[in-house]
Amino acid sequence: MAYKVFILAALLAIASAEQRPSYGPPPPTYSPPTPSYNPPRPAYNAPEPVGPAQYNFNWAVKDDYSGNDFGHDETRNGYDTQGSYYVQLPDGRLQRVSYTVNGDSGFLAQVEYQGEAQYPAHQPAPVYKPAPTYQPAPTYQPTPTYA
Repeated sequence: MAYKVFILAALLAIASAEQRPSYGPPPPTYSPPTPSYNPPRPAYNAPEPVGPAQYNFNWAVKDDYSGNDFGHDETRNGYDTQGSYYVQLPDGRLQRVSYTVNGDSGFLAQVEYQGEAQYPAHQPAPVYKPAPTYQPAPTYQPTPTYA
């Protein structure tokens, strides 16, 4: 009989342990920090831009030693953009691309070539033949030592 009472008490203890609420600390809560960064205003008091963009630029590189010759220029007034760029091709011609962009018309390009392509006769590359290197046989002869 004592055995049955012990088993019944153990079952009641297990059942009551499962139904009890846990009294642990509450789960941590996260509060994101509020940003405190205020970017500085420029000190030069530049006026705010008014109206559509207006600019023009150009640049060029011409190096006779390496044969590099290329450049670019562009002008923009509002939504009307005009420009061109050019490059010296390996075959000797100069390729020039003139373009316009007017509002939503997209990029309209016209490609022109100046000069005539030149293809010199193929010259095979010289065959590399390393010079033979001869090294004399080692002259060191170990002599046996006896104790």
